[in-house]
Amino acid sequence: MEALNLRTEVFKVAQRSNASSLAGAIAARVKESGCCELHAMGPHAANQALKAAAIAKGFLADAGIELVVIPSFLAVTTEGETRTAMRLLVEPR
Repeated sequence: MEALNLRTEVFKVAQRSNASSLAGAIAARVKESGCCELHAMGPHAANQALKAAAIAKGFLADAGIELVVIPSFLAVTTEGETRTAMRLLVEPR
């Protein structure tokens, strides 16, 4: 597992998350600290997270920042049950 910036912001993405709003938050966080993580559980939440990362890539392209998204899986325990979530690390190239 890679070492993460101590200030890495983790955004928990829900199926009803607004992709454009989340993209703005991603862009701001990348400009401020260099990277962020998106955690999404379920197919609809994963879709929103990926759309937000793509939109943020467009936002930051104007500033000359090229984003990369590194996907992985994450085990999350809620209410005594372990589930798999998608983790997207978003950082500049």
